Amino acid sequence: MNRIDALKAPLFVSWQLTRDCDLCCLHCCTESAPGKRLADELDADEALALADQIVGDDVPYVMLCGGEPLVVPHFLAVAERLGAGGVRLKIETNGQRLDRATVDRLARLPIRSMQISLDADTEDVYQRQRPGGSLAKVHAACRAVREAGLPLEVTFAPTRLNIDHLGLVIERARELGAFRLNTGKLMRIGTAGRLWDRLEPDAAQYQHMFDELERQAANLVGVLELCYVPKSMGDGLRASLAEPPATLLVLPNGWVKVAAALPQICADLRRHTLRQAWQAYGAAWRDEALLDDVRGAADDEARHAAANTWHRMPMAVVHRTEAA
Repeated sequence: MNRIDALKAPLFVSWQLTRDCDLCCLHCCTESAPGKRLADELDADEALALADQIVGDDVPYVMLCGGEPLVVPHFLAVAERLGAGGVRLKIETNGQRLDRATVDRLARLPIRSMQISLDADTEDVYQRQRPGGSLAKVHAACRAVREAGLPLEVTFAPTRLNIDHLGLVIERARELGAFRLNTGKLMRIGTAGRLWDRLEPDAAQYQHMFDELERQAANLVGVLELCYVPKSMGDGLRASLAEPPATLLVLPNGWVKVAAALPQICADLRRHTLRQAWQAYGAAWRDEALLDDVRGAADDEARHAAANTWHRMPMAVVHRTEAA
């Protein structure tokens, strides 16, 4: 029996609102880009109904992400519905559309953090990795977040294009008032998986990166938290085998994935309640075929490239949970 089996609901829901985005990032793990909205994404009424279920099941913490969540017309309505129900929120954004008016509305909600991608410290490197983006807009968004009194964390996705900017980005994160910087090895999923030979840092670059993180972390205690463990998705999967995370990963169409690095879908929130989806997720982590796939993906990260070729687990898993 896993720890999650004793919980009536997840402690955290990571909710991808859309596959649409305003950028074409080379490292994108969800393969999001302008015009990539899924044909069957949850509409506003369905999204708000799911938000009501999250509140009703006492889920304490939700991350709204994408794609780019701020391109979704009902993004603020969903955030405000969750916030009004007492759910603490994390908003993951590229920062391109995060203007002061939006920040001011979000500042009225129980925001646990605003997470903004900060993948370089010069416009040319930033735009090579995030075509169509503006680093100046990112910096302005970060400053607006801090001026509104909201907690800021930033992410750094290392590729061959930008890995030498890590030290500069750490210093920039300090200057912008971030409390945390999240990083780790590049995920071999989605667009990054297709461009792997072009993007993957080599072993020497990764060694230098982690040496830099360990050196800087010792000097930044109480100033900026550097989060880089687990270092890779393989390490994360091995940790999940020991203790599955109390997290539901919800896709834009309401499907629920077992893990980001795997293609298995364990529930459909158009057909199942959130509580049934949570029971199905727990059952999935007791399913031997699924556990074999987790072990295989932990040992061979090349398998992560198929993570977005979603397929449903046998319905017997869901049926068992509905009868429980």
